[in-house]
Amino acid sequence: MEQYIIEGGTPLKGEVTISGAKNAALGILAASILTDEDVLIENIPDVNDINVMLEAISNIGARVDRIDAHTVKINGSTISELEVEDDYMRRIRASYYFIGALLGKYRKARVPLPGGCAIGARPIDQHIKGFRALGAEIEIDGGSLYAYADQLTAAHIFFDVVTVGATINVMLAAVMAKGQTIIENAAREPHIVDVANFLNSMGAKIKGAGTDIIRIRGVESLHGTEYAIIPDQIESGTFMCMAAATRGDILIKNVIPKHLESITAKLQEMGNEVQEFDEAVRVIGAPLQRHTDIKTQPYPGFPTDMQPQITVALALAEGTSIVTEGIFEKRFKYVEELARMGGRIRVQGNVAIVDGVRGFSGATVTAPDLRAGAALVIAGLQASGRTRIEEIGFIKRGYEDFDKKIRALGGRIRYLQ
Repeated sequence: MEQYIIEGGTPLKGEVTISGAKNAALGILAASILTDEDVLIENIPDVNDINVMLEAISNIGARVDRIDAHTVKINGSTISELEVEDDYMRRIRASYYFIGALLGKYRKARVPLPGGCAIGARPIDQHIKGFRALGAEIEIDGGSLYAYADQLTAAHIFFDVVTVGATINVMLAAVMAKGQTIIENAAREPHIVDVANFLNSMGAKIKGAGTDIIRIRGVESLHGTEYAIIPDQIESGTFMCMAAATRGDILIKNVIPKHLESITAKLQEMGNEVQEFDEAVRVIGAPLQRHTDIKTQPYPGFPTDMQPQITVALALAEGTSIVTEGIFEKRFKYVEELARMGGRIRVQGNVAIVDGVRGFSGATVTAPDLRAGAALVIAGLQASGRTRIEEIGFIKRGYEDFDKKIRALGGRIRYLQ
């Protein structure tokens, strides 16, 4: 069983370089098969979700040339299968991006319903709504979704809720649909913009990404491109919270500070010092930190993927903080694990009441999902004594060389297999 062993109590200090954004890379990798020409993608993170995605792309017949750990060349001209195997797709939720990509290019796709972290209901009803608006027929049978159309035609689509996945998926399907598609109530996250920029570099005509209205003028075909993925907002935020929780001093390089504003604001409210540079942020953890309240919201609000990490930091602050989860209803499963380490958090529905403690104590805990696992690592780094974190396969899905980067900052963490 893979696990981390952490000897805590050491403030983390030094520099860390952030990898490419996993969530952007997943959408961009799916988008790469929309053309029959070579696509070179740089700054992909070397994490399990990306590796599974590349396996799945290869499995449907595309040529995948992994030039190095962070660069891949893909050519979709040899795709021979329009059905994605269940074995790949239940391992990552981003499976559903193949629906939009294959439907957009070939007017047909069969994809198993997605897997990924069990953090609550994440229905794909808005994806289906968008595909149907573009003229596709949708059938769900035997755990798979089958989408097909004689022709895709532009449509005016208003999402009932803000949804990152459906925004990207409908963009993939609409880039070669006839006419102008308008998506209203679109998600605005940085990786939405990155996928749109990637598609535009292939010849797509997308305007408005990063706002709540996206306009897509369909084109006949897309061409090859070379593209570098943006830095990972959530990995950046994780190390920011790590600096705060351990009362450390970390310079976090290869970031886009604009993407981190909601995280920066909350850490500053707690009394931490955050310095911004062109492509870096430095976080200096205050010895005594104040309580504050958090509510997760779609971008530019506080990201749900950062809720467990900042809650760990709040659990070490003076006073009582209120954390409201506005996106996923099962995102507090780590609270029970944190209680083993001395955390004092009560969960009432989608609200956590966090009473600050002076420090954690080492314990054996289990990572319930990707971001919760990272939060438990932060707790272990602050805790007195030894912490054993099990089920770290979740963590490896989204963080590249996590333990190695932490050791470079002075953290005492070992990987055991």
